[in-house]
Amino acid sequence: MRVPKTFTVEESVLAAVERTKGDRSASERVNELLKRALELERHEALEHEAMLFYSATRQEDRQEERAFQKASLHSFTRD
Repeated sequence: MRVPKTFTVEESVLAAVERTKGDRSASERVNELLKRALELERHEALEHEAMLFYSATRQEDRQEERAFQKASLHSFTRD
């Protein structure tokens, strides 16, 4: 469902939309760009969330991880 709304757009942005819209209407081009921007913003938020999650690793977790890696490498060299 499409809802008509009014937004103020910078002239340079409007010119870029007009230049890149092709056979579509300016509204269709703006909707496409907004959807892509929102998807990009969502991915950036997920990346930031993942960064925070993985940066919260405690020192003892890292020591255990290194010990596991050493044990794994040792078992590979045995085989």
